[in-house]
Amino acid sequence: MQRITGYFLVASLLLAGCGQKEHKKEVTDDPGPAITNNGQQITFPDTASANFFITEPVGDSTLSGTLHAPGKVAATVVRSQEGAQNVVLFDNPDLESDYTQLVQHKINVNHIEEINIKQRKIELDRTQDLFDHGAASGKDLLEAKSNLAMEQTNLANEKAQLIQHESGLKSGGFDPEILRATAPGNAFVICDIPETQLSNVSKGTACTVILSSFPDKPLAGKVEAIADVIDNVTRMVKLRIRLSAPDSEIRAGMFAMVNFTVTASNKAGATGSINVSRDALITAEGVNYVFVKTTPTTFIRKQVSTGQQIGDRVAVYNGLQNGDNVVIKGVMQLKGLSFGY
Repeated sequence: MQRITGYFLVASLLLAGCGQKEHKKEVTDDPGPAITNNGQQITFPDTASANFFITEPVGDSTLSGTLHAPGKVAATVVRSQEGAQNVVLFDNPDLESDYTQLVQHKINVNHIEEINIKQRKIELDRTQDLFDHGAASGKDLLEAKSNLAMEQTNLANEKAQLIQHESGLKSGGFDPEILRATAPGNAFVICDIPETQLSNVSKGTACTVILSSFPDKPLAGKVEAIADVIDNVTRMVKLRIRLSAPDSEIRAGMFAMVNFTVTASNKAGATGSINVSRDALITAEGVNYVFVKTTPTTFIRKQVSTGQQIGDRVAVYNGLQNGDNVVIKGVMQLKGLSFGY
């Protein structure tokens, strides 16, 4: 009788334990969000889960802002103590070398063209005349022709070196002729902007330059030139800005921040356009999307066509309507749910 009672007690404890486990599973069971319409719609079971995602309403507005471009004082022009050509001081030794050698090669080219070749041509003409009158040998004529050909080869070599150093300077954002013609008391700031911003900044665009050494002295400037080359890795393009520095406070190598106030042009003469935060955009297979909150618990993925970007705002000219609540925080989580990542 005692053994039977023990069996009943053990069985009762086992059943009670199973009941507790089953009850616990019912309490903690989370159905998760419902993904429908091929991932385009995501519905959360409650507002607490949906409130994790932060949204902002969008509407017609002019896309404008400040474009910040980090840069440096890349060169300053000072007066030569010898009274000769002005001295250009660079922060980059490679540019310094390119400029110095370019100046030397220009001198060499001028000397070969204006003196050596002209002299060799005179000698050839005289030798040819003597040869025609039997006063010079064929060897003399051949030597005169060889001397002229040698100078012409030297000229071609000097010009090739000239082009090489000119290319180095232009890649760094400098025009050699501008440097040679610049008066003392000027400085050049080189900054980089993304190639996507070239539609917002052009030659002559006004800017404000703030040097790290003189943060309380903003300097007004304009874009003097845009480099012909875009960096293949960073996709950045160099801009050159000239500053007046008569008191020599500005020195090559100083860090600078160049600020541009830019406004995107509107399509078809519209007075405004919809723009969204850059954080709202996702890309999948080359297509841009945003997520729009349509109810307290529902999010819809929408394909959008984008335009210019200024700062952290991007123009959207197709796919959104005024008043849409676009997700700007938690976008990557929604992307994972939508595309099944």
